[in-house]
Amino acid sequence: MKDRFERHKQPWTAAEIDKLHTLAKKGMALKAIAKALTRSEESVKARAKADGLSIAKLH
Repeated sequence: MKDRFERHKQPWTAAEIDKLHTLAKKGMALKAIAKALTRSEESVKARAKADGLSIAKLH
């Protein structure tokens, strides 16, 4: 069963967006970025797509 996220549908803060950009540029995997930001993989993927970032497809 997947981990439950208590922060459902929370808006992204500027700090979280900066961290997402930094981690994505370092080539971190989606799962690792989601865990670092305490957000779901779907949320991270959607935000990255909206910002035009590419995230490594590593597992």
